[in-house]
Amino acid sequence: MTHFLLPVMALVLWTFAISLLMYSRRIPAMGKVSEDAQEFIRQPDLIHTLPAPARWAADNYNHLHEQPTIYYAVMIVLFVTDQVGTIDLTLAWAFVALRVVHSLVQVTTNRVLVRFGVFATSALVLLTLAVRATLGLIA
Repeated sequence: MTHFLLPVMALVLWTFAISLLMYSRRIPAMGKVSEDAQEFIRQPDLIHTLPAPARWAADNYNHLHEQPTIYYAVMIVLFVTDQVGTIDLTLAWAFVALRVVHSLVQVTTNRVLVRFGVFATSALVLLTLAVRATLGLIA
């Protein structure tokens, strides 16, 4: 049954990978704007002067702390209540794969319509997981 937690940990590790990408882009970009990092606190609008790839990586890192929090909660409910079927595992991996694709689109081309399509699909997968978890609790 612990294999059911592998997609959860895969998304956690992906989030750390994106944080490394974010810092590898953002720190050098900030250094080019100002030698004093505190300047970004004193002048919050400076963050908007960073190159787009540095902003995209930071935006994606933030996105990985939004919708996926629901995923983590649903996965815990499924695991704790022993609702660990093949369909749920497939949906769990599908959600992770879609979030990875979403990240890759956002940190490379940042095509909004492509990103939105992937996001909407991942939301439907997550909704399906949540409904299945809820029905399992009711049954």
